[in-house]
Amino acid sequence: MVTKSFTLHGRRLPREIQEEAERIAEIARSEGLDFFPTIFEMLSTEQISQVAAYGGFPKRYPHWRFGMEYERLRKQHKYGLGRIYEMVINTDPCYAYLLDDNAMVDHKTVIAHVYAHCDFFKNNVWFSKTNRRMMDEMANHATRIHRYIDRYGLEEVEKFIDTALALENLIDPHSAFMRREPVRMRKENKKKKEERKEAPAKFPAKSYMDRYINPPDKLAEETEAREQKKSREKAAFPGKPTRDVLLFLLQHAPLEDWQADVLATIREEAYYFAPQAQTKIMNEGWASYWHSALMTQYILRDHELIDYCEHHSGTLATSPGRLNPYKLGIELFRDIEHRWNTGRYGPEYDSCDDMTTRREWGNDKTPQGRIVGKGSPGREKIFQVRALYNDVTFLDEFLTPEFVEDQDLYHYRMDPTTGRMVVVNRDFNKIKQQMLFMLTNHAQPYIYVIDGNYHNRGELCLGHRHVGADLDIKYAIATLKELHKIWKRPVHVMARIDDAPFMFSFDGEQSSQQQIDESIPEPAHSV
Repeated sequence: MVTKSFTLHGRRLPREIQEEAERIAEIARSEGLDFFPTIFEMLSTEQISQVAAYGGFPKRYPHWRFGMEYERLRKQHKYGLGRIYEMVINTDPCYAYLLDDNAMVDHKTVIAHVYAHCDFFKNNVWFSKTNRRMMDEMANHATRIHRYIDRYGLEEVEKFIDTALALENLIDPHSAFMRREPVRMRKENKKKKEERKEAPAKFPAKSYMDRYINPPDKLAEETEAREQKKSREKAAFPGKPTRDVLLFLLQHAPLEDWQADVLATIREEAYYFAPQAQTKIMNEGWASYWHSALMTQYILRDHELIDYCEHHSGTLATSPGRLNPYKLGIELFRDIEHRWNTGRYGPEYDSCDDMTTRREWGNDKTPQGRIVGKGSPGREKIFQVRALYNDVTFLDEFLTPEFVEDQDLYHYRMDPTTGRMVVVNRDFNKIKQQMLFMLTNHAQPYIYVIDGNYHNRGELCLGHRHVGADLDIKYAIATLKELHKIWKRPVHVMARIDDAPFMFSFDGEQSSQQQIDESIPEPAHSV
């Protein structure tokens, strides 16, 4: 038994839905899906809006943004602007919510969709470092923050949470996968290595020519420069550019104990949600692929077909200028499956320039009949893709000119004369580059701590790594103001604006900006 009834918020699942959930779980497993035990709960519209406002969790720390999100979701449902059909939480066991006024065909579709999500959570490498007990952890966070509210007052704690949330994107999503063990060497080897480093580089020469080929004054200059560089590196704080700004603040900012705990809470939750943002297209595409396969091949009854098709097509609907992650994800998974079934990959296929030949390539190899599990090269490939990729690498490796053409993934713009969306760019490389740019770091800037003792006055200096777009000055200044509340000293960020280097600063009273030249001291590092 992989499904259980759960009554923390909603009511026990009706027997018919419980039986369908168990049946669909067995079908999904027979197709190769591997997921955690899944707990379903039936919620009303009001309840599911409350849980959705909390990010899918039944209990979170108190904050006004959750109330605003609840009102938005409630009004969206009330006025027919949107509807929450399902929610599933990445934990072990997984928790999933069903809307009590859905039709039976919708419940079955959602259940199949949920099992595919759970399979993705369990097997995709980008989720491998997440806390699978986050349901309990979120409740613990809420309890601790409630205690701080009782002790320091709601206004004081909520203001600090506002500041922490303004900085929650300043993390390094890849840091969980970095493991750097210190290199150990024997003492005598270490000593010899240090001696070799300290000795200036000399060119081989006969003894009587040495003073000419290796001038002593030149060697002395090199030794002095090396010592100065070593001294600067030793004094550098931090030792190298640090992308996890929140961790740096936790370790070095003058925070009270309760403030450090709140900031650590915001950081932990940001890392929990990061993989979901990194795999939105893949995750929704995988779930849509499997609910479509399971419903059409195993689960649908004749009288449910029209309702299913209507809701499925609504989920995958798209329009010019709008990117639907469900549609893009499912179609790219299907394209990968078809390509690997027909051998449309590799050097031989890539070097073929005849479009007629490419369209007919490998059609005779297409599997016939129903494919079960990993029973074809294409199925085996998409299971592999599901395990190893995120959205950026997914599109970077598998997006093709043929796919862009088939899916009309062109650049559109509103024509002011006609009021209609028109194609303005069909260049595959530019389209792909733009899509990858939108997905890389979720279109947010790369920010690093490059000096924690700038000017030798305890000031904090950040650096923006330019990857194609300038820093938004308005948001940069607003972020510096929030950062100052934690660092308590002047804060700066160095960035390139219109190909010119600038420094933006906030000293606690006013913000400023100036173009960087020789008069501005260099930070410990650069990005």
